[in-house]
Order: sequence, then C-alpha cells, then structure tokens
Amino acid sequence: MTTTMTSASGQDDGRLPPSIVYIIDDDEDVRQSLGSLLRSVGHHVQVFGSPLEFVDFTRENIPCCLILDVRLRGESGLAFQQAIAKIAPHIPILFITGYPDVEMSVKAMKAGALDFFPKPFREQDMLDAVTQALQRDAARLLLESSTAALRGRFESLTPREREVLEFVLGGLLNKQIADEMHVSEITIKLHRGQVMRKMAVRSVVDLVRQAEVLGVKPRALSRRQ
Repeated sequence: MTTTMTSASGQDDGRLPPSIVYIIDDDEDVRQSLGSLLRSVGHHVQVFGSPLEFVDFTRENIPCCLILDVRLRGESGLAFQQAIAKIAPHIPILFITGYPDVEMSVKAMKAGALDFFPKPFREQDMLDAVTQALQRDAARLLLESSTAALRGRFESLTPREREVLEFVLGGLLNKQIADEMHVSEITIKLHRGQVMRKMAVRSVVDLVRQAEVLGVKPRALSRRQ
C-alpha cells in the first residue's frame, strides 16, 4: 500500500501540519473509515497497512498519536508496541481490536497505551481520546523545547561561571566562593552576574529551579572556612 498524507481538505499543500494521527490497520475499510472520521473534524491523518510501513515512514517532529490494531496480519500490535518503545517511546498509542479480552487490554495499558477500544466503538469516544493524546504529545514537545533552550543557556556558561553557579546552588556567599576559588570577591560578583544574565533569571530561587531541571548539583566547600 502506498502511504499518503493529506490535510483535512484532502489536499497536500506541502506545509507541515500542526499535528498528525497515524493509523496502522491491515483492514483497508477500517483505515479509510477511521481516517475519514478524523479528517472530518480537521485532523491530519497518515494511514499504514502494516507496522513496517510505519517504521519506514519519515515522521516529522510534531504532536502525534498512533491508532494501532491489536491483531494484524502475521503480526501482533502488542508486540509492535514493545518494539516501537525502543525507537519512538513518546508516541501515545490508542489500541483498537475486534477481539477484545481483559488480559489483552491490561497488557496494553501496562505497557503505556493511553486507551483500548473494542470494535465497534463510539466515534466521539475515539475523537476525544485522539484529542487528549495530541494534547499530551504537544505538552511533551513544548517541555522538550523549553529544556533544550535551557540546556543551551547553560552550555553558554564558561567553566568558571559553571563553577560559581554550583557554589551558588550550595548556598555559599560571594566571600566564601571567592576564598574557595582564590579570587577577589568582585570577580565572583561579576561571574555571578554573568550567570544570572546568561541563564535569564532574576533570583537564586529561579536559578535553583533551572538547575534541578538540568540535573546540575550544588558544590560544597572543599575545606573549612
């Protein structure tokens, strides 16, 4: 099957969509009906007849979710859920199946699936679940983007500024840091000012919060003052 991506209007305008819903189902009728349902409310959709087609597809870094059939021809959707966790662990997965059982649904949910829909399912339930999944992935991307920007600011610090940052996180005064680093207190004030400016914070409290996100640990004095 040739995969195609279309906008809600059914036309490919070449622009990157704001989000996308992927569908993997070996039943063409299911693919088409589910795709039509999602497009009818404005979603961009990409359909696949097998997990292999999905793996080979180049995915953009935009909010997405995956609607995955549990039973695929010659393959297991549950097994693919485990496999995809290694290459794209962030994708929210919604399972659909025509042969539901409690053990199967529990296994899928424990492995991280957002929802499990026996066929036939209520269209509104699926639409609500897709909306929730896309919102969740959008929040993840926003957090990743924010963290990447924060990491960039941290990496702009010089080695000496990072050292001062770690001492500040440890609650040390400028004089204590100066004595520890064998420089003047004025020099520490300058470094500290640069740290605050580059990290775009106005208080030590904000600096501590950023350090927690980055995993930067406070540094203690190496000798008694």
